[in-house]
Amino acid sequence: MALRAFRYRFYPTPKQESLLRRTLGCVRLVYNKALEARSQAWKERQEKVGYRETSKMLTQWKQEEELQFLGEVSCVPLQQGLRHLDKGYSNFFNGRAKYPRFKKKRNGGSAEFTKSAFRWRDGSLYLAKSQEPLEIRWSRQLPKGVEPSTITVRLEPSGRWHVSILADDDTIKPLPQSEKSVGVDVGIAHLAITSDGEKTENPRHLTKHYKRLRRAQKALSRKMKGSRNREKARRKVAKIHEKIKDSRSDYLHKLTTRLVRENQTVVVEDLSVKGMVRNPKLAKHICDCAWGELVNQLDYKCQWYGRTLVKVDKWFPSSKLCSSCGHKMGSMPLDVREWDCPKCGTVHDRDINAARNLLAVGHTVTACGASVRLEGHCSREQLRKTRKGKKQEPKSRGLGITVLPGR
Repeated sequence: MALRAFRYRFYPTPKQESLLRRTLGCVRLVYNKALEARSQAWKERQEKVGYRETSKMLTQWKQEEELQFLGEVSCVPLQQGLRHLDKGYSNFFNGRAKYPRFKKKRNGGSAEFTKSAFRWRDGSLYLAKSQEPLEIRWSRQLPKGVEPSTITVRLEPSGRWHVSILADDDTIKPLPQSEKSVGVDVGIAHLAITSDGEKTENPRHLTKHYKRLRRAQKALSRKMKGSRNREKARRKVAKIHEKIKDSRSDYLHKLTTRLVRENQTVVVEDLSVKGMVRNPKLAKHICDCAWGELVNQLDYKCQWYGRTLVKVDKWFPSSKLCSSCGHKMGSMPLDVREWDCPKCGTVHDRDINAARNLLAVGHTVTACGASVRLEGHCSREQLRKTRKGKKQEPKSRGLGITVLPGR
């Protein structure tokens, strides 16, 4: 049994939409006020404010005459917004995210409802303060016996409404054992290159819609701020962005599902995408590939279906090593797509050779159950003190392996 989110589009009635928009506005207001209070408390008094303190503040805000409208919506989404803010601070202090930012109305918004704020009756969803069920377009049916634990309602910048139903799905079961393993190297010209020699084309979703997006953004810039025509132009830009996002997500889901179904072990490189996008010439293309999302989908799908995901350290020279004899080249510019090994004479395709090296490292890890380290290289802790986030490795480099077994 695993937690799974089912996302659907729904069409609220005018009354429901008015309630939901007020709820989103209140969630945004409470979140921003709590963020401002926590920031000021630290700057002025060096005082730490947590969830409990902001929850007490919310009670006081509801009693103020100017903020009495906070009591007209369900209190659960407001409390959940404070919890999300507290989690954002935890991620910031642990180095996993940036400092929390204020929410903006133009970005839409979301509201989370727990079990006390919604009813699930005969396949119909009733939210708090609403007497009518949501008109959901069931693009796929929920598994039988599924009881939602959390409901998240989101308004997209284009004006579309989506509901995400989080529930325990007992239909997810491990797949039959497979004897096949694969190493996957990611790229720009080809999105994924496997150790079997298969190259998956990069659809370049942003490039396909770039001209439409550019014209729409130019039209938006010419509209007067605050006018209705500007709002129409803004929604047009948002719709193009959502088209790109949906196409990219659908393509990645199909690719990762196929890789997980066909292979027992999947080996990938743990790239530092945040550091790689600092290259101004490749940043747009790297972001369009969504390598981080690809690895993330492989991660949780391997856990779902009993597969093993091996993440090889980003400093492993997968492109420079000869997969036949193990000879390491001194340098390998990005424009070199094929190279000859000076030791054994083997002609290598850069990406396929890298995928084969990744697979070899993955086999070593799964066979011995331990990490692998190249001879004559320093530890990983020493590397963190001596280098920054660059793809080219220094003279001494360690190799760290992370193995994520299926549950």
